[in-house]
Amino acid sequence: MKTIFSFFLLIVIPFVTMQAQNRNIKGRVLTEDLRTAPLISIKIDDSVEVGKTDLNGFFEINIPPTIQKLLIKGDGYIMDANITLLDSCNEVEVVVMARGTYDFISLKKADRLRKKRFKKLPASHLEAFSRGLFKTQTPCYKREYTP
Repeated sequence: MKTIFSFFLLIVIPFVTMQAQNRNIKGRVLTEDLRTAPLISIKIDDSVEVGKTDLNGFFEINIPPTIQKLLIKGDGYIMDANITLLDSCNEVEVVVMARGTYDFISLKKADRLRKKRFKKLPASHLEAFSRGLFKTQTPCYKREYTP
């Protein structure tokens, strides 16, 4: 009986510890005008969906500790956000840009206008914090502009 119990423990304990090694990340996604962004996909490796935001823009995901990059992708009206997590980051709060159409201007000028909007996102994050929508004053991730 002791050998069966010992064998059972040897099999079960590694699986329990492997589950405990996952990283639990909670967060919220808002648009530029600080409205909730419902049903936004959170992906790793550009294709594996690990979660979605609820109707209030909140999400909770479990990812392996080796994953550092998340893709926040909205269907239709949200531009994709590629973010690189910092090691101490367990609360991810993201402001995403809505897609815009730029008629009768060059692609270069449209890209400049999008980049100008992108540079205002940290101020939107701070405003969301001051209104009580976000818990952190500054983002705990790195984000670069991708045209």
